[in-house]
Amino acid sequence: MERELPPLLAACLRRPTPYTPVWLMRQAGRYLPEYREMRGRYSFLQMCKEPELALRVTLLPIERFGLDGAILFSDLLLPLEAMGLRLRYGEGGPAIENPIESRRDVEALRTEGVLGGLSPVMEAARLARRELPQGVALIGFAGAPFTLASYAVEGGGARDFSKTKGLMYGEPETFGLLMEKIAEVITLFLKAQVEAGCQVLQLFDSWAGALSPMDYRRYVLPYTKRVIGGLEGRVPLIHFATSAAGILELMASAGGDVIGVDWRVDLGEAWKRVGYNRGIQGNLDPALLLGPRALIEEGVREVLSAAAGRPGHIFNLGHGVLPQTPEENVAFLVETVRRLSERADWG
Repeated sequence: MERELPPLLAACLRRPTPYTPVWLMRQAGRYLPEYREMRGRYSFLQMCKEPELALRVTLLPIERFGLDGAILFSDLLLPLEAMGLRLRYGEGGPAIENPIESRRDVEALRTEGVLGGLSPVMEAARLARRELPQGVALIGFAGAPFTLASYAVEGGGARDFSKTKGLMYGEPETFGLLMEKIAEVITLFLKAQVEAGCQVLQLFDSWAGALSPMDYRRYVLPYTKRVIGGLEGRVPLIHFATSAAGILELMASAGGDVIGVDWRVDLGEAWKRVGYNRGIQGNLDPALLLGPRALIEEGVREVLSAAAGRPGHIFNLGHGVLPQTPEENVAFLVETVRRLSERADWG
């Protein structure tokens, strides 16, 4: 019965919900004073790798805002560390100290025994599942092969992805081996998160929008499809990318029960393009939460109108909550989504 499912889980399955469920990427982040207090006492990696700390951060936005989904507090790059790359977190964001520069580097990456290094994530999931209210879905996640491969090659964030594309075009076999190894590890990692209690998964292909449709089809689609195909039948999966208006249909063909989109594409048009046989997630511009409440409400109305009340819409931002966001605006956003999307006929 859909009325017994958490609203977020029901929406992933395109079943009716009492209101449009809402959760936010980076909902546990620097805009929260409790998070900043914890960061003053612990390093970012400590908070990711000590299950009790990760649990506390995971629960913060649920306790504060009553969101419909709790995404595990972790970091996208931890699987790369488990594979043998060295991570460093500084003011400028994450960096990889030994980025991929040759085929030998790719061949040296581990794919066996990696779950041992990721066990704190699964322990945090087990703890969170026990602590969360029954109506709140636990969301596990991982980076998609292309996004993680880009981090591994670039050594961190990138503007033009010249190193990644240089390897992709210049040494396609080496790039393919890198994608294959990452896909294998990510599939194992996501399966383990499900076994630990996650009810929904999100695959972040944050940087896939840097690719042309032709390049996505040739170099990325087979590996993303392999990951998603390896998880089918377990729990619903949200497939998310930014700046992906040019590859939406290809993303849908790679798989996912729900396609997550950013604010650069009209949500109604995106849903039509990926097909109504899957859900849609999004897509308010996170910067709108820096504005006045009247503007936030207007943005919520536009997103809900684009979704047209169809079962299968999950309200989210088009990317993560910005660090300078007033927490009271997040509370207002959640309340507004609930108020404007409430189903009057829901008994």
